[in-house]
Amino acid sequence: MTAPEPDTCDIAIVGGGLAGGLAVLALAAKRPALDVRLIEPDAIGGNHIWSFFDSDIARGDRWLVAPLVRHHWDSYDVAFPARERRVRMGYKSITGEALAETVAAALPPGRIIADKAKHVAPDHVLLGRGGRLSAKHVIDARGAGKLTMLDCGWQKFVGQALTVEGGHGVDRPVVMDATVEQLDGYRFVYLLPLDAQTVFVEDTYYSDSAELDVAVVRDRIATFAARRQWNITAVTREETGVLPVVVAGDFDRLWPPADRVARIGVRAGVFHAMTGYSLPDAVRTAAALPALIDRGELGVRLRARAAASWRRQRFYRMLGAMLFRAADPGERYRIFQRFYGLPSGLIARFYAGRSNTADKLRILSGKPPVSVRRAIAALSKLDWK
Repeated sequence: MTAPEPDTCDIAIVGGGLAGGLAVLALAAKRPALDVRLIEPDAIGGNHIWSFFDSDIARGDRWLVAPLVRHHWDSYDVAFPARERRVRMGYKSITGEALAETVAAALPPGRIIADKAKHVAPDHVLLGRGGRLSAKHVIDARGAGKLTMLDCGWQKFVGQALTVEGGHGVDRPVVMDATVEQLDGYRFVYLLPLDAQTVFVEDTYYSDSAELDVAVVRDRIATFAARRQWNITAVTREETGVLPVVVAGDFDRLWPPADRVARIGVRAGVFHAMTGYSLPDAVRTAAALPALIDRGELGVRLRARAAASWRRQRFYRMLGAMLFRAADPGERYRIFQRFYGLPSGLIARFYAGRSNTADKLRILSGKPPVSVRRAIAALSKLDWK
């Protein structure tokens, strides 16, 4: 009979989603002597498919996600009422199941704790079923938490993996199909061909409201499939999400300086303000983590990194303000339609959160797709900290 693990460890990671799972993998690979515990009451990775552009991740960090990749394409398509384009850029997808399998293989038996965290402190976690786990460092990776202190729009979606009799005929991802009816803000359909018969269809909205009527969106997916004349024989997975698109806010309210608990991922406010996506930043943080844990108080160091990321995201928050405050909901697609007429390198740097000065000027130059008067009015009313 295996002896139970002691109630002390080096690193306790609370939350087995993307950020927490990647942190486990980085520490297991680079600091294998450390006793790392992962606290997650549900399935590690959850029911998710995460996709990313090859250019989102630095070459030196790609080892971290390579074991998780389940699908890879060399290009993707977009479609708008007045523009269609094929972008020659590598695109990959990983799944929650792949993350769960890889994390389980990376940790010795007994290091995954299937319980809730009732209280999280810098040096210990109180567990939901009783007990205390002490640690040299505790890392909070439990997802967004409360965002009421931020001014946000929302990217929300329902995605389904559909089995299509005779095949679906989609040979590469369609990252945005905005030729669909514009409803509840900027709406587009996202397609991932997982195999010849299975396509993941995600109906997505850049909306003013975080409310997601899953039943209504399911019907819209069914309508989209019917218009393509797909005979659907099965729905093999479904996922939903509501991601913040930050327009403005004070980082010190999101993560107060007095809060010494280390955070990573969306919990730390480290995600792309305009798209809501967190994978590129989750990889960067996880890759840096093995070297950070011996350099003083971990919460202070991770908060400094998160604050620097927040400052770099200022430009994307400004774009979010233009999208949600200066464009009528039914006309928001015009912003993305114009964006996809720009050079592919600029597009790649935008999604990676690494737009340079020339990129920013190019994005803002030319005839604006929104009212200049409304844009100026929107920007003048926001808190730009």
